[in-house]
Amino acid sequence: MLFLFAIQQPEQLSKKVRKLLEDPDVPRLISVVSLWEIAVKVQIGKLEAPDDAAFYQEHIRALNAETLAMGVRHSAGLFKLPMLHTDPFDRLLIAQAREEDLTLVTRDKDIKRYEVKTIW
Repeated sequence: MLFLFAIQQPEQLSKKVRKLLEDPDVPRLISVVSLWEIAVKVQIGKLEAPDDAAFYQEHIRALNAETLAMGVRHSAGLFKLPMLHTDPFDRLLIAQAREEDLTLVTRDKDIKRYEVKTIW
């Protein structure tokens, strides 16, 4: 939920992450998986957030971020993951990060149990 923290509650982010977001030279990717998770959780009532796609598109632009699509290679990467974490959205994010050699910005301790680069 880093994306939601970044746009709605930046004070919830670590100082290190806030500093990275202030640096215009740091590339930013927001996975479509994160947007799926937000949409699903809003629709089932587990998350109180806007239900307007334009709201998120506007904030992606404001963060100077690009979206990262989910591809077959990413999905296939799930087969390589042990079942240390059962959240399907987080597992997809882990697979994407591993397949693309990206660093995940997260404070989730279960994600950190995987062989994936993280920052918080």
